[in-house]
Amino acid sequence: MTAPDVSDADATRLERDMLGTKAVPASAYYGVQTMRALENFYISGVPLHQYPELIRALAMVKLAAARANHECGRFSDEILAGIEGACQELMDGKLHEQFPIDCMQGGAGTSTNMNANEVIANRALELMGHRKGQYEHCDPHDHVNCSQSTNDAYPSALHVAVALMNTHLNLELDQLVAALRVKAREFDHILKMGRTQLQDAVPMTLGQEFDAWASSLRNEIDALEDVESSLLEVNMGGTAIGTGLNAPVGYGKLCADHLAGISGKQITLARDLVEATQDTQPFVLYSSCLKSLAIKLSKICNDLRLLSSGPRAGFNEVNLPPMQPGSSIMPGKVNPVIPEVVNQVCFRAIGNDLTVSLAAEAGQLQLNVMEPVIIVSLLQSQTMFMNAARTLREHCIEGITANEDVCREFIERSIGVITALNPVIGYDKATELAAEALRTGMGVVELVRLKGVLTEEQIAELLDPHVMAGKRPI
Repeated sequence: MTAPDVSDADATRLERDMLGTKAVPASAYYGVQTMRALENFYISGVPLHQYPELIRALAMVKLAAARANHECGRFSDEILAGIEGACQELMDGKLHEQFPIDCMQGGAGTSTNMNANEVIANRALELMGHRKGQYEHCDPHDHVNCSQSTNDAYPSALHVAVALMNTHLNLELDQLVAALRVKAREFDHILKMGRTQLQDAVPMTLGQEFDAWASSLRNEIDALEDVESSLLEVNMGGTAIGTGLNAPVGYGKLCADHLAGISGKQITLARDLVEATQDTQPFVLYSSCLKSLAIKLSKICNDLRLLSSGPRAGFNEVNLPPMQPGSSIMPGKVNPVIPEVVNQVCFRAIGNDLTVSLAAEAGQLQLNVMEPVIIVSLLQSQTMFMNAARTLREHCIEGITANEDVCREFIERSIGVITALNPVIGYDKATELAAEALRTGMGVVELVRLKGVLTEEQIAELLDPHVMAGKRPI
């Protein structure tokens, strides 16, 4: 890969920073510091604008800061109106292409913060009747970044972005759970053998199997909703290291309150801003929940691949929708490609959790400079899970059918039903019958009748698979 050419625009304007003067494309809303970031950080090839909720969160933070600053008397009504208009446009999804810098960057997020400051300032200037770059009327530092540091504005935006994405993720997971519940009801009457350690266990229904998967994912949704509260505490007003240098008294609380109203999330101000500025525990906790989701979702996909294996030499209890030919050499082969790709998403998310852990541990003294890789990891996992949940639901779960005859045959051939005799004949006697059934190839019920171990009434009561599955006949 090669870095994008950012110097070939026909028309340019000159902007200056502490390192000197640089030409910026005249049409660009970003400025000189974004230009330097474009030159310095072409790492992942993933620009900021691929994560729209991050840009919306940055705009929300800047809007909240502008309103708080205005209330504290830091700038005029005109500047506030310009910043408000620019931030609203970003929140509405406009100008996102003006965030071209790589998500992976050094500088603890300064490049991202300045990209936002420059875009908002230049759009505000236009809304105020000025030209881009006329920063004497609305400046990226003195106005858009007023009373802020990257070290409070950037992590606050990250918290909001992850929380916003969490809402989208949980909606997708809710729909996946609902699809599993539909299948659970559809398959509630189908008896099958349960298995432990890949060995025959005791009977259950196929509906119970699907319902258990739904419950498992529902628990993960609950965990994600619960942990979101840790993300809703921000350090606005702490500025560089949490001491509040350059921020007016009361600004942080005002900013947090405005951010709550703008985002629709219950944002609060951290009690200890010095601690909050260096702390990344909310990201660690949330990432841990994503890892747990990955483990659960991958296990479900493993089960689906096992239950659909075959079709002639495997379990073949369910049929997954055929999505594509499965082999370039074996005619007729169809593979479980949807569970396979979801498995891989889960593996990536587990790896991202390790990245978050390592980055969080790498914090030093009053700041953790590794937050860019933390947010990349979290947003990537959230995005992949959203896509994976939708793909699994639409292209797999909703189209699954059951092979009821296969399920019934496994029950009839299994010795697992012998477990129900333990309370009546004891474990040792039941073990003898199981061994004989295996040795002779006879069914358990057939053997019990032959040996007169139970009466027909007892057989009907104890060895009825419906009863053992907790599903008495209707």
